[in-house]
Amino acid sequence: MSYLYQALSDRVDTWRTENYPCADYPAIREILEFAVEDDQSSQLRYLRRAQLRALETYWYLRLILGTPTIPELYAELFPKRQERLRAMGVGAKLFEETDYDYDVLVERIKTDNTFVRTHQLESLRESLTLDYASYILALAMGAGKTILMGSIVATEFALAQEYPDGPFVQNALIFAPGKTILSALRELADVPYERILPPRFHKPFAASLKLTFTRDGDKQIPIVWGSSFNIIVTNTEKIRIQKPNVRSGGGQIALLAGTKAEEAAELANLRLQAIASLPHLAVFSDEAHHTYGQKLLGKWEKDKDTGEEIFKADGIKKVRRTIDYLAQETNLIVVVNATGTPYFERQPLRDVVVWYGLGEGIRDGVLKELANNIKVFDLDDGEADSLVSSVVTDFIDDYWPVSLPNGAPARLAIYFPNIETRDELRAAVESALALRGLGTDTVLAVDGKSPEAVRQAFYATGSDPSAPHRILLLVNMGTEGWNCPSLFATALVRKLANSNNFVLQAATRCLRQVPGNRHPARVYLTPSNRKTLESQLAETYGTSLKELDAQQAERVEKEIVLHKPHLPPLLIKKRVLRYRRKETGIAPLSFTIPDVAAPAAPGIQTLDIVETASGKTTLQRVDAGDDSLPAAPPERDVYAAAAELAANYHLETRAVLAALRIAYGTDSLVPDHHLDHLGKQIETQRAQYEEHYEEVDVAVALVKPDGFDQREKNGATVYTARISFAKEREALYKTARDTADETLARASSFHYEGYNFDSGPEAEFLDWTLALLKKEAHRIEGLWFTGGLTDPSKTDLCAEYLGEDGRWHRYTPDFVLRRADGKHLVVEIKKDSFSPDIAADMERFAKGDEPQTPEGRKAVALKRWEALNPDTLAYHVMFADTQLADAGKQQVRDFILGK
Repeated sequence: MSYLYQALSDRVDTWRTENYPCADYPAIREILEFAVEDDQSSQLRYLRRAQLRALETYWYLRLILGTPTIPELYAELFPKRQERLRAMGVGAKLFEETDYDYDVLVERIKTDNTFVRTHQLESLRESLTLDYASYILALAMGAGKTILMGSIVATEFALAQEYPDGPFVQNALIFAPGKTILSALRELADVPYERILPPRFHKPFAASLKLTFTRDGDKQIPIVWGSSFNIIVTNTEKIRIQKPNVRSGGGQIALLAGTKAEEAAELANLRLQAIASLPHLAVFSDEAHHTYGQKLLGKWEKDKDTGEEIFKADGIKKVRRTIDYLAQETNLIVVVNATGTPYFERQPLRDVVVWYGLGEGIRDGVLKELANNIKVFDLDDGEADSLVSSVVTDFIDDYWPVSLPNGAPARLAIYFPNIETRDELRAAVESALALRGLGTDTVLAVDGKSPEAVRQAFYATGSDPSAPHRILLLVNMGTEGWNCPSLFATALVRKLANSNNFVLQAATRCLRQVPGNRHPARVYLTPSNRKTLESQLAETYGTSLKELDAQQAERVEKEIVLHKPHLPPLLIKKRVLRYRRKETGIAPLSFTIPDVAAPAAPGIQTLDIVETASGKTTLQRVDAGDDSLPAAPPERDVYAAAAELAANYHLETRAVLAALRIAYGTDSLVPDHHLDHLGKQIETQRAQYEEHYEEVDVAVALVKPDGFDQREKNGATVYTARISFAKEREALYKTARDTADETLARASSFHYEGYNFDSGPEAEFLDWTLALLKKEAHRIEGLWFTGGLTDPSKTDLCAEYLGEDGRWHRYTPDFVLRRADGKHLVVEIKKDSFSPDIAADMERFAKGDEPQTPEGRKAVALKRWEALNPDTLAYHVMFADTQLADAGKQQVRDFILGK
């Protein structure tokens, strides 16, 4: 393995395969498994695969490896010194210079400025000198870094509530490097945390969460000092440790400016102190490539006294000093840096624990494809008019009819180096539109100094599908923090400054994808900008234009729409497993008075005001240190103690009272500190339960509209959900239009659209059954594919079965047919290879024995439903290889005909 994130990836894969074992904090398995909606299809509930992989890696670091620092992590993952040095980027020649002594090497990196400067080890020094855990999660633009940070915080808070004494985060500070990013981070308030946390974790989390966004002008952060479960989102300037920067003209002393600067610094420090009061803190840095970019290196300067070259930290490095301060003042648990790149000047950063690049984003369908869509015009800056006209004409021809599933039209962003160039070339843009019969009202010119109304119109293009502007002329706008999924093309028509990756940020801004979009993105370049973009791609992502131009999507995201949100439920009987206390053989409750010491009384300290040798005045303790308040520990009478214990353990108060009277006496008092120990005695004596099954009537909802995303369209509520599958299965994604009779299909089926089948025989069954319904549609109320919806928030249709691993699993059948007389046929399509196992387990079930095979367990779970509901429900398994077998079709025909 060459890099840290590669070594970690293998370990995390193994941990996942083993179902996330964690003896001390087993709830982490419950949380991570909740992210997967359907084990069989690997459909995720909400998080994308890159986000889940990063979340898994984070928790592997936190719980399995114990939150190591970066040096500790390298030692753990690379026990062999040679491999460790290679992973850290230290070559053999460099190691030789330290006499092959690893400890000497590390010490020189930490302390020898000349050594670090000569070998360009500044970023490695950063990694090795931090004495707290600090990790980089590098996910390409569009992968959802904000959602990932929210997921980490939510799972930390949930586990902190589950294990109050555990090593979990109870407060989070999220840095944003500027107001634009701060605005984008407001997405944290809209994260559907109920789709990240299981219900039992989400309720207490939602009740305790306090989300704060700092505002300009606020003198303090509105939090309770020392409190828990706060998320504070701020841009770095509002709280960082900083020296006032006073500007003055000529040689004058700017007294007022200095006062304002000092006041700003004081306010920042006050806010910082409020955050330092929060216990169990984690710090998140969004867009952290600012931290690790050029300014990470700062600059080398000669010391005025010694003449030695010294390293002077600069710029965003101040954020690091702020974090160092928090690490000293509170128990800082972990620092998480989210960024889009694992590289700095073509060199990999050594703190990266997760890396998800542009290429992976395109393959996973998270980003739009660019294959064969990077166009370089062989025109120089002197031919900019022709270039702009060609770009606009090409975009109109290929993208003007294109829109997203929500109706947002495709947009083009043209980036200019300055306002003068933009204004000079605007006529060429408008002329190209006029030649195509289009008005100039679709053009919006915006820059950093534009009026607020213009800026609002610009931001509306990212959020409002009806926004009218389609061609955006941008100067110093439209890079980080601008989320515009309807942007399909970007154009760089004049040479742009290449600092801070502006060309890269501008060119790739059109790659952000949305479910259901099939159209690729397009990038227009001049030869000079192509060269810059190539350099920045290599430096930032370790990739090239050629690689991106050839990259094809391997996964597809779609948005399904619920057409029939109010399907009548399936009314059946179910056997429900219950647990009850054994009623026989239980001795009367009895207590033994706990032998535990009373809690110590509050202490008293006596202080005096003294003056130190340096002239400072301070408080000094003068007592012996053993004074305390003369107060007895709290007590309550036996009636009150019995009532509390009975309520906590669901027992009869009379029985608890009788046992307390025997132990303490009729009129005695029970010390409060005895109650916990008395409760444990109850648990020991009454933890005697047995399983039993009850038959209950239930209404099984085939769809639950509340589990879908909702939005308003033309005055009506539209219910949607996002699904993802391998591109090779795209042919199995069917809509009503893909059937032989669209009208029949909409009337009799497609309660949601489209249907995401797992196999060809499933799609074949739908077509075959719809063909039968042409003559018998009056007999059937509906034919619904249910195998694609498995999330319990979206459907109740599932049977639970006990798996080979001893855990309960959910099984959702493929189809439900509802006949006009109220009877249902539940159909499952299975491979022929499963036929022997299912047949054998059906025979076992008929004899009263338990099923033995994985597929048989699923089938028997539904067969039990049929046995309890013979007049309402029938269950049928049809077998298929590449197509449906005729043997299973007759039962479906008979059901439709009412036989």
